[in-house]
Amino acid sequence: QVQLVESGGGLVQAGGSLRLSCAASGRTISSYAMGWFRRSPGKAREFVATINSSGGSAYYADSVMGRFTISRDNAKNTVYLQMNSLKPEDTAVYYCGRTPRFASQNQWEYDYWGQGTQVTVSS
Repeated sequence: QVQLVESGGGLVQAGGSLRLSCAASGRTISSYAMGWFRRSPGKAREFVATINSSGGSAYYADSVMGRFTISRDNAKNTVYLQMNSLKPEDTAVYYCGRTPRFASQNQWEYDYWGQGTQVTVSS
């Protein structure tokens, strides 16, 4: 079993930055790709970013490309999402997940999820 715990969410003004963390326990995540998804009120959960097991490859949703950066520290069993130039439409609950599939943007291919952290961007 793997437990994933997100942190770092909060309230920020438009144009600001936040750094989310996803700490894993129970088992190492170093052999797995990891991803970030988000869910806004009234919307389905959507892909944000994913990173391969070594951290050498990352993929982003068009809506966050150039503003968000996903990274990982396998020694700390932690994945990060640096969010810059935040917009009100980035307001959502952000979830991290683990997938055995390389660079998957499909939430159904993720087998473990955290509980989520709220990000609110005010205009």
